[in-house]
Amino acid sequence: MRSQNAAVASKEEVEDESNVPQEELENWSTFGLNKCQENIWEFGHRVPIVVKPKYVLIENVVDIFKFCGDLLGRSFTHLEDIDDIELMIETIFEGKACTEMRESALSLTKRLAQTAQETFGDFEEAVEKDATKTAVLDGTVHPLTSYVINYVKFLFDYQSTLKQLFREFENGSETNSQLKLVTIRIMQALQTNLDGKSKQYKDPALTQLFLMNNIHYMVRSVRRSEAKDLLGDDWVQIHRRIVQQHANQYKRVAWGKILQTLSVQGLTSSGGGSGMGNDGGGSSSGVSRAMVKDRFKAFNIQFEELHQRQSQWTVPDSELRESLRLAVAEVLLPAYRSFIKRFMPLVENGKNPQKYIRYSPEDLDRMLGEFFEGKTPIEPKR
Repeated sequence: MRSQNAAVASKEEVEDESNVPQEELENWSTFGLNKCQENIWEFGHRVPIVVKPKYVLIENVVDIFKFCGDLLGRSFTHLEDIDDIELMIETIFEGKACTEMRESALSLTKRLAQTAQETFGDFEEAVEKDATKTAVLDGTVHPLTSYVINYVKFLFDYQSTLKQLFREFENGSETNSQLKLVTIRIMQALQTNLDGKSKQYKDPALTQLFLMNNIHYMVRSVRRSEAKDLLGDDWVQIHRRIVQQHANQYKRVAWGKILQTLSVQGLTSSGGGSGMGNDGGGSSSGVSRAMVKDRFKAFNIQFEELHQRQSQWTVPDSELRESLRLAVAEVLLPAYRSFIKRFMPLVENGKNPQKYIRYSPEDLDRMLGEFFEGKTPIEPKR
């Protein structure tokens, strides 16, 4: 009789069991079951002590889970939940002789479920505490944001398997509750980290632009993926409002000061000696020519600085970029047109009017179209 370790036979040799001695069949069976048991125990011990990188990939856990099914000669993917898997394991390893192997396999599925939970917890913590020094000088989408969003999208390639694992902890709650909770917590961890990174900017307008870009990227990515069905319309609408809030804050912080130069407040001459008098038109009567010139000069300097700086900033989404430009134009251009219409005659009647009125409303509109392109700006007009 061949030894147990040499028990390797061709298909033809074992097709007719009647020609194989019963003792040898038992040896083959025992050898196969022992190997199966060794593999199950190997994975059972290896999973909890895996050395985890900074960002753990959940596919490692899922691949082990699927491999265990292959090891047992079955697929777990068609099963509804962890109870079905346990029932299948009970069926495969039924009988007193398989008690140890049955308990080993059942223990492994539970440990994999626990490891999946721990993996997501570790990832959430790593995202929230990420302190990478990657500089995003132009306020665009941070590499961490794109990484985390890609990770979340990747989860949905494994969602059926993850739902099986998570059912171990759901205690009768809805099917998607654990996966939804995990996803929301990861997204919240990302937002917390982005809030911290936004404080690195010295310009508060760039802070708002950075947050607007990154949260908009999160919202757009969710809307275009299966994550929308999981997170729901409420999550999308709430975060769209957050994007709008940051856009409004950017507009207020970046453009509030320059809009003050176009206000009529403070233009009345206290002595009236430098005013236009009766020949300047009623709308500008009593207004100081010198103060109007100073306002035009201040506007020119501030707008050129904004143009130079913010042309180097980036809003990567074309729709959001155009929307932000339009929002600025809707506030700036009417105020500028009104100021020019009212006070341009006062400046034109003096020396070198082009020194003060450098831009037409059309010039401003064109230059606003160069904002947020992330490019080296053109030389300002002199």
